[in-house]
Amino acid sequence: MSLGWRAGRPADVMLTYLTALGLLERVGDQVTPTALSLDHLAAGSPYDLRPYFASVRERPGCAELLAVLRSGQPAAWASADAGEDWAERLGDPQFAGRITAAMDARGNFLGPALADALHDLPVQRVLDIGGSSGVYACAIAARMPVTGAVFERPPVDAAARTLLAQRGHAGRIGVISEGMFTDPLPAGFDLHLFSHVLHDWGEDSVRSLLAASYAALPPGGFLVDHDVHVNATKTGPLAAAEYSVFLMHSTPGKCWSTSELTLMLQEAASPP
Repeated sequence: MSLGWRAGRPADVMLTYLTALGLLERVGDQVTPTALSLDHLAAGSPYDLRPYFASVRERPGCAELLAVLRSGQPAAWASADAGEDWAERLGDPQFAGRITAAMDARGNFLGPALADALHDLPVQRVLDIGGSSGVYACAIAARMPVTGAVFERPPVDAAARTLLAQRGHAGRIGVISEGMFTDPLPAGFDLHLFSHVLHDWGEDSVRSLLAASYAALPPGGFLVDHDVHVNATKTGPLAAAEYSVFLMHSTPGKCWSTSELTLMLQEAASPP
């Protein structure tokens, strides 16, 4: 039976997580309990730990995750009041500033390694799509002789301009104040970067972004997805599976498997 994205996403994410924990064995579409889970999570076992875990079921975090699993709808960001979707809250300049600062702190650590991985690509113009503060574009510009732009919607674009100026890259990295789901991607860039972007969105949205990128890139251009991924068989690694549960809780997305992304990229490159 094929489940829709909303219903299937929690099941898919949790199956990957439980497999990575060693509680399930997953081979293709077949899932079976391991000896570990039969020892500790099955009735009749002398080592049944279900009553122990049930003792925390009334904690707010457990109840909130259960609601996400049952509904398929992400919870409000940081357990805020119901209805405050994180993407919608980005319209609030104060919230946008906090989220941009958080993404900037992470990117300041991860950006140099990304730039090292890309340094020998023959590119000249980088478009950092949904690039938040532009920290990754700055890291690339510091390592490579390129110029570029951050493609980011208001009011995040204002925060990006401030941080680009503070880093001394405003002359080489600009800001295009448009939305990646509402506006076409501009021509003139030979590298499109999605850094920790695709994991925030559902399947239809990811397909749309990839298709838009392929449409705007010149022949021989590069699309770079810099992110956390689960493996092709959706059995781990554990750290990625754990992060995917967090994303499922708070966003419409998840950590995409390498096999899922490969298929979507192939479809984007070969439209019907």
